[in-house]
Amino acid sequence: MTVRTAGRGFTEITREVDAFVHDAGISTGLLTAFVRHTSASLLIQENADPDVQRDLEAFLARLAPDDPRLYIHTAEGPDDMPAHIRSALTQTSLSIPVAGGRTVLGTWQGVYLLEHRTAPHRREVVLHLIGA
Repeated sequence: MTVRTAGRGFTEITREVDAFVHDAGISTGLLTAFVRHTSASLLIQENADPDVQRDLEAFLARLAPDDPRLYIHTAEGPDDMPAHIRSALTQTSLSIPVAGGRTVLGTWQGVYLLEHRTAPHRREVVLHLIGA
């Protein structure tokens, strides 16, 4: 699937992931989601209070600031190496159980693509479902 981001931040993809599982017709199994980029990641995170996303983004900004004086790799701009660091600290793939033809996410959980670059991007997420 293709996910268009608005730049750095969270893009919820729970509905698209759920639709993929529904359309696959598999009742019980395991879904793997994998983002094909080194400056974006996937997270399962709270989807009820947007302050959680803001706090996570602020925390990542403190861990990997956009300051080119801190990095050797700056060829793609001041946000590139911080994006790689943020991606290294988060996840590029998720495993999500499927039961009853649905993802087994908790009440307040959502699936997010986390864009680490400041400009909008078009990201590819590979979904693979195994089961019966």
